[in-house]
Amino acid sequence: MPGSDTRVVELRVHGIMGTTAESLVGAVAAVDVAGDGVGRIVRPADRLLRPGPGPLLRTPDRSIPRVIEGYLWSGMTSGGLSKSTWALMFPFTLANLAHWMLPPVPHDNRPAAAFGLVARSLLRLAALLLTVLFVTQVAVVSLDLLAAQCLAPGAACMSGLVPDWLRELRGFRPVVGLLPALLVVLLLARVSAVTWSVNAPPLPSPVPGNRPRRMPGASLVADPDTPTLRALHTVAGLAVLSLLPSGGVWQRVAGLTLLVLAALGVLLLDDPTGATPHRAGRWLRVALGRVTRRVLLFLSVVLVISTAVSLDPLPNELTGTDVTIEGTTGALIVVCVLFGLVVIPAALLARKEFWAEQPRELRPWAGGWMSPIVLVIAALLGGGFGAGVAITVRKLLGSKGLELPAGYEPVTLLWGASAAFALVIGLLLGSITGVHRWRRNRRGAQPPEASLLHADSPPAEQATATRAWRNARFQRNHLHHVLLACGVALSLGAGVSIWMRLREVGPPEWMGPFSAVGVFALGFLAAALMRAVYQAIRRPDLSRTLGILADLACFWPREAHPVVPPCYALKVIPELTERAAEHLQDRSTRVVITGHSHGSLIAVVAVSRLMETLPPEDRERVGLVTAGSPLQWAYPRAFPSVVPHRALAELHGELDGRWRALCRGTDPLGGAVTTWRRQVYDSKMIGMGFRPDGSSGPLAPARATDSGALVLGSDHWLPDPQLQPVPGLRWSPGVRRHGDYYADPEWDEAVAIAAGLM
Repeated sequence: MPGSDTRVVELRVHGIMGTTAESLVGAVAAVDVAGDGVGRIVRPADRLLRPGPGPLLRTPDRSIPRVIEGYLWSGMTSGGLSKSTWALMFPFTLANLAHWMLPPVPHDNRPAAAFGLVARSLLRLAALLLTVLFVTQVAVVSLDLLAAQCLAPGAACMSGLVPDWLRELRGFRPVVGLLPALLVVLLLARVSAVTWSVNAPPLPSPVPGNRPRRMPGASLVADPDTPTLRALHTVAGLAVLSLLPSGGVWQRVAGLTLLVLAALGVLLLDDPTGATPHRAGRWLRVALGRVTRRVLLFLSVVLVISTAVSLDPLPNELTGTDVTIEGTTGALIVVCVLFGLVVIPAALLARKEFWAEQPRELRPWAGGWMSPIVLVIAALLGGGFGAGVAITVRKLLGSKGLELPAGYEPVTLLWGASAAFALVIGLLLGSITGVHRWRRNRRGAQPPEASLLHADSPPAEQATATRAWRNARFQRNHLHHVLLACGVALSLGAGVSIWMRLREVGPPEWMGPFSAVGVFALGFLAAALMRAVYQAIRRPDLSRTLGILADLACFWPREAHPVVPPCYALKVIPELTERAAEHLQDRSTRVVITGHSHGSLIAVVAVSRLMETLPPEDRERVGLVTAGSPLQWAYPRAFPSVVPHRALAELHGELDGRWRALCRGTDPLGGAVTTWRRQVYDSKMIGMGFRPDGSSGPLAPARATDSGALVLGSDHWLPDPQLQPVPGLRWSPGVRRHGDYYADPEWDEAVAIAAGLM
């Protein structure tokens, strides 16, 4: 029971698209009270910028003092030159994301463990080939297109800018060609070495007696193999530079040897979160220690320098370009196909163990086979972006005599055919959707929740709420279908292009427009991305456009691909957990961690860590509130091994009713969290959901609160638009969708329940 000195600390975590410190804590001014400037903990402040308490938390018995704090992490994903250029590595980020979308491995199932290990190894190999392809495409532009062809003595290209005597100067053309590619490789190595320093001590070991089963986000740990993977990717990037010019025999042999060593290394490195580190990976970690990695990097740099020296004068035609581009692309295609085939039995075995008994709307996307789709999109984006840059540069140079690798023609055909196919599918789906919505609007049917929440509202407001509910529900239900359609469209286009290339068949006349569309699409893709990066650097306020992608993708630690932006979750979650534990040292304090949107995932993982490491008497003073959360329709379905449905149910049981979820049916990014299969029966909303004991099943009918919300299980369904203004709270007219959860009158009641005060 709460005593007279009880207080509540509400620790808020924001979601994607960032926020300000003032809006996070709901005050006109805010001030830092902890953190290192990168991860900031803020509180409301008075006119003299002194930290102040939050508004009293009203309960049926009395008002409880409340302290509001907010954790700001948006500075890790947006702002500045370095963070803006991370957008150029988006294919690498997608490949790394594919690792976290793999199906879970059942316990004590050797076939499933073997399939999982092979899938992770193939994914790391595909990631290495993506790096090699990226470096090769950079070298095609700088070494082949610019240095070898455009700057050739007597060439008309850039004749007014570069005189012939400079073109014939010893070492000029090899340096111009190899230096940009070498700098790109070193830049990738530098980016992959950046990490966020954690301003918190290591988490303590789980308390004996706590449930031994895995909680949500248990696998979100730093991979000790990341330095080795980074070195292998750097070695592979440097080695491929020696193959493009086709220099001496020993240089080709040395380059191929380094590439093979890098490929074997990424294949054999085992995953510490899934495989057993003391088996196959133990000797490999010793063999690829710090000294070995430095020797390999030194040999790779020497190889590139020797290639530049031996290529003086640089030939006007580089014979190794086509072979390297097509060989890398072919190997990447084969690995992607093998990866997709291996994930099929892995997903089937996981289905039998984890989600065969779950309702259809809770099962993973594509039956747990979403990871190959994401990898294919990453591979085709990587290849398409490189071809787009080369096509754009050739147009800027303005010379018709410049030749690109023959493999780029199928790429243009691929993107043209894919764009046309996607347009047809989009028009078809749009027409079906329009007809479906028209029929629903004509019948006037309302979603069951909306019909109860707005039963007494004016007809115009009911119609507004109904349209917003339908639109949001459509987006939540079909977002993964868009990703699947993109993957299928690109895969079909790739299949046609590969078949034509293998048969050495040129595109027929009727496919000429597709190639033209592909050239335009690739050039537009490269120009648009470059412009977005430039605008984000020039105007920091626009960097949030790129930051949205970074918020979602950079949450995940480096696993499959090391050349991705640093994972902010490895910093935010320990610091958030430490801050909560610090407040809990005061026995009269109750801590409620709240998360909005993507921040709800951070909050859930932080609370699960607290449930594992705190003694029972302290766990009873921890609560959780999620608002606008995609923790049901998105994260468990896209990442079934990280936040599985079963783990969320277990965490709900650990909290014993102190997890409250604020939901709006009009929110396209958030929805139900702890309930499903809702329906209206006898003017009451019923459904299935999590129970306080950690099980799932039918729930008691929903109850109505004073603010007009419906509480079914732990979900608080909020009327949107809000029914009426509430004294003392900010009024938000109209449909609020994904925002203004803190201003809703139901917020304080959810916090009070999560704190164990109601």
